[in-house]
Amino acid sequence: MTVKSIQVYDQLKSILIGLSLITLLNGCLPTATPKSTGQGSTEPTRDDNLALGNPSEASISDPNNYLLVKSAYVLSYSRSRGIANWVSWHLSSAWKGDSRRTNDFRPDPTLPTDWFTVRTSDYTNTGFDRGHLCPSDDRDSSPEDNAATFLLSNIVPQAPRHNREVWKSLEDYERQLTTTGNEVYVVAGTYGAGGTGQNGYATKLANGNLTVPATLWKIIIVLPTGSNDAERVSTDTRIIAVNIPNNQTAADKPWRAYMTSIDALEDLTGYNFLSNVPTGIQRIIEARIDGGNS
Repeated sequence: MTVKSIQVYDQLKSILIGLSLITLLNGCLPTATPKSTGQGSTEPTRDDNLALGNPSEASISDPNNYLLVKSAYVLSYSRSRGIANWVSWHLSSAWKGDSRRTNDFRPDPTLPTDWFTVRTSDYTNTGFDRGHLCPSDDRDSSPEDNAATFLLSNIVPQAPRHNREVWKSLEDYERQLTTTGNEVYVVAGTYGAGGTGQNGYATKLANGNLTVPATLWKIIIVLPTGSNDAERVSTDTRIIAVNIPNNQTAADKPWRAYMTSIDALEDLTGYNFLSNVPTGIQRIIEARIDGGNS
């Protein structure tokens, strides 16, 4: 073998040894774990309260469709009616805890200062309860979360038996759903004027500044606990929708007696529910009336 051949051989040998060492070292290094995208997560989380859509396209530019974003819920408020048009919130076990009910009913300080502001005294001796749209018991993970539900922008004049019986039963049921592997999105709102409380029929309180709604309605969207919720709504998703007259005798029947469809509520209110869900899926599930699955 010539001197030149020996030199080439030694160079090739060095290269092969180097490559072998690199391969060996790479095999000993820990493999990088891809970052989780959240797909398929089954851990209960606190998700966007408006994840499925803004039903009335509420914004801060319209005083009668005025958007108020709270940490515990989102709502559309009507200046002329003195109550919310609707309140939207997410509910999972991540929102639940053992904080006590604060009973801290108070005016909403985030409303424009030149608007009429509802006070607790506006309900005194009216025969109507201060009825929650987003319930206190849906937000008991902390005193702050619970206190947020007592802002009077989340409260409406509600017939006492309606509030304490049929409406409460539905609220209990929505919480029960989250104990069996589900999370829910809820939109609750008001329609019309004129309800019957303990003192009889009324359309307005507080010298005409506070409207007594004719009905209270609610939509509950039930999903298995997971992530990317709007993308997971399908034609099989369970939808519960009710519209309950705001009077004392409404409590003579269970909430299931008042079930309706989202389509019917859209016709009634003019809103577009589930606007972040594909229209083909909306078309199917919004026409359906729940069959009362447990």
